[in-house]
Amino acid sequence: MMITQEIVSEKNISEEEVIFPPSDLYSDEPPVETELHLEQIMLLIKCLKWLWKDRNDFYATGNLTIYYSHNQKKTENFRGPDFFVVLGTDRKTRKSWVVWEENGKYPHVIVEILSPTTAKTDRESKKELYQETFRTPEYFWFDPYTLEFAGFHLVNGKYQPIKPNEKGCLWSEQLGLYLGIHQGLLRYFTPGENLVPTPEETAERETQRAERLAAKLRELNINPDTI
Repeated sequence: MMITQEIVSEKNISEEEVIFPPSDLYSDEPPVETELHLEQIMLLIKCLKWLWKDRNDFYATGNLTIYYSHNQKKTENFRGPDFFVVLGTDRKTRKSWVVWEENGKYPHVIVEILSPTTAKTDRESKKELYQETFRTPEYFWFDPYTLEFAGFHLVNGKYQPIKPNEKGCLWSEQLGLYLGIHQGLLRYFTPGENLVPTPEETAERETQRAERLAAKLRELNINPDTI
């Protein structure tokens, strides 16, 4: 059943910006705008889950609604970041992030993927919301078409720009990782500034390593298939 009432979920968000999809969806968020936006969101989720595959104390997802009403109502005060991470929580599947059901926890890191229709909101009203209400320690935005990339961290309750390193990467204290642009997409980098691979990239590297080892063994007249 479609929700038809007009409700403004945040004082700085206009009615035109609020979209109410069918209530049986896992997330009360509109579909991502382009395939590239979807690829970017999935990349952030996949790489972090792969890197932290042995951890069970975080929740990372994208395009999922966060409900944060003080009245504990899902018809008011909600937002859906493109990507967010909550630390110190159970790693499990959720239909949405309901703050009052999660011990009052808000995201520790939020990333918005800019587009022509969302950029103004991401830079202004969402930034204010994440600063003043969510109190999210780190907020980043990235445009996969123009490669605009910026990050902010809370200092005395206000967002201050995160200074890039020599390679243009921004340090996330919350994640213990750098975020930076690699081949046109936002990626994670280790403290040593090495690219955090996807599961597929890891498998490819292992295959290449095995092939090099096999070639070296053949040079020594050793059949690698018999080892």
